[in-house]
Amino acid sequence: MNSLTWILAVLFITPAASYFIHVDANEEQCFFDRLTSGTKMGLMFEVAEGGFLDIDVKITGPDNKEIYKGERESSGKFTFAAHMDGVYTYCFGNKMSTMTPKAVMFTVEITEPHQQAPGAAANQDAADNAKLEEMVRELSSALMSVKHEQEYMEVRERVHRNINENTNSRVVMWAAFEAFVLVGMTVGQIFYLKRFFEVRTMV
Repeated sequence: MNSLTWILAVLFITPAASYFIHVDANEEQCFFDRLTSGTKMGLMFEVAEGGFLDIDVKITGPDNKEIYKGERESSGKFTFAAHMDGVYTYCFGNKMSTMTPKAVMFTVEITEPHQQAPGAAANQDAADNAKLEEMVRELSSALMSVKHEQEYMEVRERVHRNINENTNSRVVMWAAFEAFVLVGMTVGQIFYLKRFFEVRTMV
């Protein structure tokens, strides 16, 4: 197998997918992936909208063994190796909220275990290919991490922009309310003074 074939093979070994979901109040959404023993799975998530930007996260194995559990988390990254063949479940829960839905962005990255060909240690070409494969794996993982970080930075930027816009709107509304109260008090004082002097003149 030539070097180009190795590179193409490695680049397709680590599939990753990004999702953007809405979790309603008092709801839990679960997703499933079938893994073989030794396969690594990475889950990255970020709460983009809703309430205090928090969500419950849980990962369980085919034997219902709890692999990871987080409560009221805004973002996180967790990687684990499958301990057995079967379907692994990861859930996002918003049951702590009674009214506010949450928007969650998450990415799943699955890396199949590396299997070295028999007699590769005695074959120089196979050893070179294995070393090249490992380097490309690392490069692919680094590029994927950078891509994920860029996606999450975009989400954070949007969240912060929404917060700033909401804050600015509230400041403008409060300033308008203060101006209205000030004008009302001024008009009331003028009316009161006018009535006061009219009464004094009549007396």
